[in-house]
Amino acid sequence: METRTGRLLIVDDNEMNRDMLSRRLARLGHTVATAEDGHAALERIAQEPFDLVLLNIMMPGIDGFEVLERLRQTHAPTELPVIMATAKDAREDIVKALKSGANDYVTKPLDFPVVAARVQTQLSLKHAVDQIVALEKDLKRRNEELQSANERMSKDLAAAAKVQQSMLPATLPNTDHVEFAWYFRPCEKLAGDILNVFALDDSHVGLYLLDVSGHGVQAALLSVTLSRMLTPVADQPTLVRQRCADGSGWVPTPPGEVVAELNRRFQVDLEVTQYFTMHYAVLDMRTCELRSVCAGHPGPIHLPAEGEPAIMTARSFPVGWVPEAAYPEKRLALKPGDRLYLYSDGIPEARNEKREQFSERRIVETVSELRGAGLRESLDRLVAAADAWSAQPLDDDVASLAIEVK
Repeated sequence: METRTGRLLIVDDNEMNRDMLSRRLARLGHTVATAEDGHAALERIAQEPFDLVLLNIMMPGIDGFEVLERLRQTHAPTELPVIMATAKDAREDIVKALKSGANDYVTKPLDFPVVAARVQTQLSLKHAVDQIVALEKDLKRRNEELQSANERMSKDLAAAAKVQQSMLPATLPNTDHVEFAWYFRPCEKLAGDILNVFALDDSHVGLYLLDVSGHGVQAALLSVTLSRMLTPVADQPTLVRQRCADGSGWVPTPPGEVVAELNRRFQVDLEVTQYFTMHYAVLDMRTCELRSVCAGHPGPIHLPAEGEPAIMTARSFPVGWVPEAAYPEKRLALKPGDRLYLYSDGIPEARNEKREQFSERRIVETVSELRGAGLRESLDRLVAAADAWSAQPLDDDVASLAIEVK
């Protein structure tokens, strides 16, 4: 056992006993104070800190039992150990002392090696308890700091989620013959998915759905950055549109050029290996011709008014993988009654109890069965079907965007 020293108080009305004990304990490295009776002991304990009290029972005035009783009203046994000194044959005194809160006892005449050993034991126990108490206080403080940090983080995440939500379409550029609808549900407070539909000029609408790798704050930061870059700014040229040569209006940037420029700017960071997939398109609202690029993203589903549905499978690399990747455009002439569904991989990758994916095939089957439902309703019911298929809550962001030519 490691030797412990401490500040001791010897309480005894016999001066010879006090002197003998104090000198011998001091030689062991303890700091020793003495008191000649119970009153003096209580006064010293009230004024000075002690690690242990060696307390004689038989004293004039206030005896050791009363001193112990008063001490235990303010000091727990683990805080201030007390060793009672009693007559060798006073068995009842020993029992009473232990029941009253004494930590240990020694009998007179005192056997110093026994006294020293019991003092050492009580000091070691007190040290161990003090360490536990200190750790508990430190743990409580750290827990309070952690709780405070968590509360701040929750508030920050809630504020960030509001920022991200504000970037989703507040209004849609619906017309008498073209309708848009969207669905968005993050798997955490913040999402790596983002989508938008916006007017580029009087006759063209831009739309995108993108999915940043990973989840949480890191993915959300990039998705918000991309959303800002892909949002037109009033009276200013941006990534998605440029001024006409004569300055009279706007010209939509071809989808292939938009995605290629993003690929140049957002090459994979090897430390975080972050990239994104996306579908970016420009719809001519007069002719309903859709020009689009699918960069590593699930192919959209074309649901024609007549004929079989088809998955547009022409894909290029995810954005950020290959520095000079080519992003060829695909053109699709939408006809009255046609629908087009874009979605993130959270839907097809939902798994049932057998670990089977919901799959693109089931998405095709589901939207085909929902041909008679409203456009927004069809998105709600598509996600509900994926939820029902999944054995547990979907562990990925869910985003979907749909177009219908009426």
